[in-house]
Amino acid sequence: MFLIRGMLQTISLIISGKVHGVFYRQSARKKAMELGITGTVQNNPDGSVTIFATGATAALDTFIEWSKKGPPAARVTHVVARKEPLQSFNGFDVIR
Repeated sequence: MFLIRGMLQTISLIISGKVHGVFYRQSARKKAMELGITGTVQNNPDGSVTIFATGATAALDTFIEWSKKGPPAARVTHVVARKEPLQSFNGFDVIR
């Protein structure tokens, strides 16, 4: 029998605030890898960051909480999290 909380799901996050030039993408990649999350992270032209992340529900919850703070130099003002159709990623990539 499988536990629902262990099932994989995919989310997207849009993080706003001072998140460019503060190692947000690299820090998000490191945190995701620590949590066993795969996906992508990229800067957006409007100054925000977009993340697609696939992992276990508990790991994603932890990742969302981390994203609200980010690395020490970041100043996150807003995070929008959405459930997405399940996607498969090889690792966690920083898109440049």
